[in-house]
Amino acid sequence: MTTMSILQQYRLKYRPHLPPILNHLTDLKPVYEPYSSIAPNTLKPLFPETWGQQAISFAKGDAAPHNPLKVGVVLSGGQAPGGHNVITGLYDALQRLNPNSRLIGFCDGPGGIVQNKAIDITGDLLKGYRNQGGFDIIGSGRTKIETPDQFTAALKAVSERDLDALVIIGGDDSNTNAAFLAEYFKKNRSKTRVIGVPKTIDGDLRNEFIEISFGFDTACKTYSEMIGNIARDALSAKKYYYFIKLMGRSASHIALECALQTHPNMVLIGEEIDQEKKTLQDVTRDIVELIVNRAAKGKNYGVILIPEGIIEFIPEFKQLIAELNVLMSPDQPHQQKIDSMDDAAARAGYIEKLLSKEAVHCFNGLPLEIKSQLLLDRDPHGNVQVSKVESERLFMETVKKELEALAKAGKYKGKFSAQPCFYGYEGRSALPSNFDSNYCYALGHTAALLADAGANGYVCYVRNLSKPVEEWTVGGVPLTGMLYPEERQGKSKPVIKKALVDLTGRPYFQLKAAAPSWADNDDYCYPGPIQFAGPPDLADTSPIILKDLKD
Repeated sequence: MTTMSILQQYRLKYRPHLPPILNHLTDLKPVYEPYSSIAPNTLKPLFPETWGQQAISFAKGDAAPHNPLKVGVVLSGGQAPGGHNVITGLYDALQRLNPNSRLIGFCDGPGGIVQNKAIDITGDLLKGYRNQGGFDIIGSGRTKIETPDQFTAALKAVSERDLDALVIIGGDDSNTNAAFLAEYFKKNRSKTRVIGVPKTIDGDLRNEFIEISFGFDTACKTYSEMIGNIARDALSAKKYYYFIKLMGRSASHIALECALQTHPNMVLIGEEIDQEKKTLQDVTRDIVELIVNRAAKGKNYGVILIPEGIIEFIPEFKQLIAELNVLMSPDQPHQQKIDSMDDAAARAGYIEKLLSKEAVHCFNGLPLEIKSQLLLDRDPHGNVQVSKVESERLFMETVKKELEALAKAGKYKGKFSAQPCFYGYEGRSALPSNFDSNYCYALGHTAALLADAGANGYVCYVRNLSKPVEEWTVGGVPLTGMLYPEERQGKSKPVIKKALVDLTGRPYFQLKAAAPSWADNDDYCYPGPIQFAGPPDLADTSPIILKDLKD
């Protein structure tokens, strides 16, 4: 560990609150309940060993001794605030169940399982990581365990280490991988059970049981502080429009949450654009209308929030990206050909000849810089790296051209000066909020309970998160029940379905009701930095999108 700040030292002393049910670990018993799967039965042949399992909750029973457990844990994918508290919660719960239990941490993500690279996680080691940000206790990585050799190596690793369970802390793809590992281990008669923990700041790993993934709250509060600061700057200088891109590749949860916290002049919600089938020109004109109306009131400044994955919701972009994902898949020669070209225009010209008429029309209308970003190396799943497409600059450019045309026609007399911002990694490893600290500690305890109950192929949940910790409930649901077929690299694969913004939900309705006032007025809200101490309504708040806004 590096030298700690005073705040870090104080956070080490914070004692996370647990739901009352978790104060009785040694006398809890699993309760099995029917589970409504969203997975189509066409996937059943892929999971004959783990298909059709019931949900698990816990209830008080008679105190009984618990056998010592040897559990592995791995951090998978991008960082999210609170990961260290999942591990500390898991360790503390295992020790409470039986002091002879051990926790093994696989290093640098799933690749550490394949390489059998791990360390013992002890109480002394954890002393420096309680309530701290980041994943640096054991590191993380994006290796996918998907080849036969990787599955064989993973089985060998957990067998050699004699693990009773393996806890995978990750997002939708990592938990999809956990479902396959659980099936593979059971098929090969391994005693190692696999348990997932829902992690992603994007907030798109959600369902009836998983109300929000951990890290979302801290990330949104971190971004909202910066958005509030920028809004205050815009109001003070009165000369800039800030186009702020926020993380959220496949859903607009972060943009919605941050908008509710900060009241920008406009926020683009990808799911709304998709439902209304708005084109790039339609979205551009919406922004232009806002700017023209504000200019008429002498306001040549403002704040506009843009979700990272916005272009995937615009119909012509959606088709273009779908075609690029197929053309640039590993079984095609085009990625290698493009990589061999030094000239950006030549690369764009090469791919244009392979696109459909509709897709090429969209592609040709983009600036060369955006075209180049669409042709970058694929992400680990073989898809366009949407996060590397500077959509904030794309909209700045399209808005600028439209305003210039209006000015030339005498329909706009304002001044337009735009500044781009992207808030992404800044929120991934922050000191976790009290909410995430408590939530993650409870998730770690729940993972230990599921391991102790012999559950395999489950993901942990903690529910009633909008209420005080005293009302939270815990349990686990089958991973296979959350799967559905999706095209990846041109092929259909089972994955956990990403949850999009609910356009019939109260948070979205609250946004729509406030949007006209936010557009015309300077109703900015300044959340300030995350608060770790003080009254509950200051220090222990949960995400706004979880709350019953009707009340």
